[in-house]
Amino acid sequence: MSMNKIAVAEARKIAEKKKLKPGKVRGTTGIQFTRGKNPRIEVIGWEEFEEHLRVRRLSVYESGGFLKVMRK
Repeated sequence: MSMNKIAVAEARKIAEKKKLKPGKVRGTTGIQFTRGKNPRIEVIGWEEFEEHLRVRRLSVYESGGFLKVMRK
């Protein structure tokens, strides 16, 4: 399956359905989606998540409901 770039608003809808939240890997600038149970990943707000995407020139991609953050 191919990964398709999607808007953050669409990613948010998919994430909410799957009970995922935006997260930042502690001690790094890495971001990803999380269920909030991993102590290495800090749950962050959607605004901070979008700022990290913009600053690091990343986008959200989707395939079959699977979300991934990658370079544009």
